[in-house]
Amino acid sequence: MPMIARAQTTRGTVEIIKDARIDSFAARRATLKVSGGSSSAPAVSSGGAGTSSYGYRVQIFNGPNRKSAFATQEQFINEHAGMRTYISYSAPNYKVHAGDFRTRLEADRMMQELKGAYTGLFIIRAKINPPKIAATDD
Repeated sequence: MPMIARAQTTRGTVEIIKDARIDSFAARRATLKVSGGSSSAPAVSSGGAGTSSYGYRVQIFNGPNRKSAFATQEQFINEHAGMRTYISYSAPNYKVHAGDFRTRLEADRMMQELKGAYTGLFIIRAKINPPKIAATDD
């Protein structure tokens, strides 16, 4: 017995109910996006507001001692006040990373600057935070 498939030709209506803010959020996100023109580099928001992207950081400490990790972070902050630092724990080691560099060249320059003060430096690729925007009085 052959099977015959028939498509129904009746038409209906679909009503989409959504919050009005969704359109405004989508429009705002579209205006903040800056196309990099390169498929390997993720899009970065203009002005550093909101989204993060991938970049580089310099690892300045790796070891099992928590107090040493926080001491290294404090020392680095005292020497480089405007630069962000990050501590992470992956058993059994603590790691201290410094900076939010968009290019490997920027991270390499910082690593060269830190060579005398810290041992075991190397560059890691990580999700970075956008740079801080200086407030202007207009």
